[in-house]
Amino acid sequence: MNQDFGRRQFFAFMAAVSAAGIAGRSAFGEDELQGLVDVAAGEPLDGSSTRPLPKITAATIAQAEKLTGMTFTPRERSMMVKTIQDQVRWIHNRMAGPELPDDLFPALTFNPLLPGHAPHPTTASGNPDELRRFVRRLPADDAEIAYASIAELSHWLRTRELTSVKLTRLYLDRLRKHDDKLHCVITLMEDDALVQAAAADQEMDAGQWRGPLHGIPWGAKDLLDTAGVKTTWGAETQKDRVPDTTAVVIERLNEAGAVLVAKLSLGALAYNDIWFGGRTNNPWNLEEGSSGSSAGSAAATAAGLVGFSLGTETCGSIVSPSLRCGTVGLRPTFGRVPRDGAMALCWSLDKIGPIVRYVDDAAPILSAINGASSGDPSSVTQPLYADSASTAQGLRVAYDPDWFGDDETGRIELQAVEALRKSGVRLQEMKLPKWPWDSLFLILLAEATAAFESLTRSDQDDKLAWQSPEAWPNTFRQSWFIPGPELVQADRFRRQCMEHFAGVFADIDAIIAPSFAEGLIISMNCTGHPSLTVPVSLKESGSPHGVTMIGRLFDEGTLLRLGSEIERTCWQTKPRRPLA
Repeated sequence: MNQDFGRRQFFAFMAAVSAAGIAGRSAFGEDELQGLVDVAAGEPLDGSSTRPLPKITAATIAQAEKLTGMTFTPRERSMMVKTIQDQVRWIHNRMAGPELPDDLFPALTFNPLLPGHAPHPTTASGNPDELRRFVRRLPADDAEIAYASIAELSHWLRTRELTSVKLTRLYLDRLRKHDDKLHCVITLMEDDALVQAAAADQEMDAGQWRGPLHGIPWGAKDLLDTAGVKTTWGAETQKDRVPDTTAVVIERLNEAGAVLVAKLSLGALAYNDIWFGGRTNNPWNLEEGSSGSSAGSAAATAAGLVGFSLGTETCGSIVSPSLRCGTVGLRPTFGRVPRDGAMALCWSLDKIGPIVRYVDDAAPILSAINGASSGDPSSVTQPLYADSASTAQGLRVAYDPDWFGDDETGRIELQAVEALRKSGVRLQEMKLPKWPWDSLFLILLAEATAAFESLTRSDQDDKLAWQSPEAWPNTFRQSWFIPGPELVQADRFRRQCMEHFAGVFADIDAIIAPSFAEGLIISMNCTGHPSLTVPVSLKESGSPHGVTMIGRLFDEGTLLRLGSEIERTCWQTKPRRPLA
């Protein structure tokens, strides 16, 4: 770097380039813009382009300072104007350079384990593919079969009381019957599913059993690629997108013998529950949305339309719809599950995990999709332990009483805390430091904006159904004004959070909290810790409500032990069938 190009100038340069460099967009009004940016005949962007560079003036920098928190003198602005054009050219040459494909990861990868630290799971034994034994005979009522656990479905399939073809047809019928109310299906994969189911039956009839998911129909969030079948990301701009390859997690579930019956809805580009087909609704209360972004995955699972589903989370997209729809949502440790073939939103935050109706059902799904893949540089192979026979007695769980309000949801959440206390869990109080947790959102916004740069520059973002101030189109536009140094500082704060929670989890096994307790949802997604959201009870509105537990890195088995206690004490007696 040129020694005359100092730190303060770099701050202003980033803001000025952002202010002038987005084709078709402006942070300023037309009259104001006229006096700030003069487009002069400049050097070509590359050997073939003739589009001139924007000319940055001292007035441009003065206005851009408002977006950075920095203040410069007139003399400093004049000096920057003499040198900043080279840096503007760098940005424009990058824009005119080779296209960055959707599946291209950044050179820097996030590792949730601090240097010199190794995983220390409290639950360090147990086969996640060994489920509880059931002796219940196959029910005559199809709806009762549809709402059964994976353990029960697997038992009936393996003993041949039930065929995969029959079970697949049952779920396909329910998907067709209830989708007009829920709007949770983007693509029904009937033909392919029946071929998979027939193959599963043939193998099981021959005594070949692939494991607990063999023959069980499931649904995928429609940002997981399926070769030759539409994968739309829930967005108008991608509704005709047909990928050539299949996501690794789908390939792994295929290998486990599971039967993919549907691609399920998500809020457009993985935000909220509004997609190009409408709003996905909560099966417990059709007057409200299912929340998102794993909207269809949670709604379809809760309504007994699939045996299980996969969702994804960047910051709440498994937690939130599971909380709303009364499903069990497991957000794995960052890196445990590879993301090859999944839509990229935030490369250092995205995670793929199971959404199920029963806590124990999450373990074999996570087991099937666990492990590194060459296509995801952040993915790792770490052992997964889960023991459905273990209790939670003696586990150390922290909480902050101030998180739980004296309202309906707070009282429901405290039922889960008391259930753990009665099960022999050692509860202890904790306090989070008063840190600027929200500043971590800068990482999410910057990465997401980079992932969808072409959508913003081409004005295709105008085609998305959701166009309110908090929706992606507006967020992507404003996030171009995040100064580069602020992103680095947010990343340094992220490391500070990692170090803090490494100390916290040295003395406890898990945290229990309201799912959106202040600071936790963004900080624990940024540190990469796993979480489990479990339903506790029904609210007066008829919608479920639950809590979330956060565990040590790569210690999902302990969360399942805790979740089982809450499920058994609080939720097991509640109705499991929101739709007939």
